[in-house]
Amino acid sequence: MKFTISPEQRQFAGSVQDLLSGADPAGAARAWARGRSGPGRKLLRGLADLGVPALLVDERHGGLGGDPVDLVVAFEVIGYHAVPGPVVESAAVAPVALTGGAARRWLPAVAAGESFATVLAGPEVPLALDADVADFVLDLRAGTVGEVRIAHRVRSIDPARRLFRLAPGESSPVDEGGRAFETGALAVCAQLLGAGQWLLDTAVGYAKQRSQYGRLIGEYQAIKHLLADVATQLELARPLVHGAAVAAAGGDPLLPREVSAAKVFAGQAAYLAARTALQVHGAIGYTEEHDLGLRLTKVRALLGAWGSASFHRARVRRAVAGAA
Repeated sequence: MKFTISPEQRQFAGSVQDLLSGADPAGAARAWARGRSGPGRKLLRGLADLGVPALLVDERHGGLGGDPVDLVVAFEVIGYHAVPGPVVESAAVAPVALTGGAARRWLPAVAAGESFATVLAGPEVPLALDADVADFVLDLRAGTVGEVRIAHRVRSIDPARRLFRLAPGESSPVDEGGRAFETGALAVCAQLLGAGQWLLDTAVGYAKQRSQYGRLIGEYQAIKHLLADVATQLELARPLVHGAAVAAAGGDPLLPREVSAAKVFAGQAAYLAARTALQVHGAIGYTEEHDLGLRLTKVRALLGAWGSASFHRARVRRAVAGAA
C-alpha cells in the first residue's frame, strides 16, 4: 500500500486548515451545544465552499468524485478543530449510501452544503446525530432513506454531539449500507487523529510556557516522556488510518478489518493524548472556558461512535481467524 499524501491533498488540507484557523470552531461548537446552529452552519458553509462535503459525491451530482484518502485528509483537520455538526453523516456516509433516485434528489444539495444527513446503523449507531438540523435520515441496517421525525433527545457526553431517538417515518429503499458504514467509521478515525494531534500540540505549547519551582514544566524528563509517548502512538496510528483509506479507495475485500484496526489504534492514541494533555494542564483543563474540555469530551464520545473498541477488536479477531 502507498501511504504518501499527494501534494494536491496536502494543499487541500492546508486550505481547510487556513479556513478553520481563521474562524472560531470552538465558539461554534459551544453555540451548537446550546442549540444555536447559526455559527456552526456558517462554518459548514465554508467547508462546502472548499468542497469538503462534495469530495465523495459523483460528478454527475455536482461533486468532486474524490476517494476516501481525500476524505481522511480533510477529516483529520476537521477533527483537529472540533468542528460540530453531522459532517461524517453528510460528507462520508450519504455519498456512499445514496444511489439512483435518492442520489439525484439529495446529493447535489449535500455537495453544496445546503442539506445534511443523519444516520442510524443498528447497535453501533443507534442514535441520530444532530437530527434537529438534518434534512433526511439514512438507516444503513434497514437500507432506507426518509424523513426525520424526532422522538426525543438523548444526553451525550459531548454536548456538541446532539443525539436523538427517531420515530418511524416515511422512507424509501437504498442500497445495502456496508461500505457506507466503513466510510463513516473511517472518517471518525481521522477525526480522532486530528483531535489527538491538537491535544498533543496544545500540551507541548503549555509545557513550554508554564513554570513550576522556577523551571518550565517542559524541561522535566517526566513531562517529556509523557508527550513523546503520545507522539509515538499518533504516528503509529496514522499509517493504519491512511492504509484503511487506501483499502477503501481500492475496494479491498478486507476493508472491515482495516477500518477496525485503524479505529482501535486511533482511539487508543487519541485517548492517551487526552489523558496526557489533562495531566500536563492540571486543573485548568477541567474548566468549561478552556478549549481543552471540548476535545476531552469529543474524544470520549468518538471512542464509542461508529462501533466501540470491543466491537472493532472482535471484527479484527474474526478476520484474522478466518484468514488463518
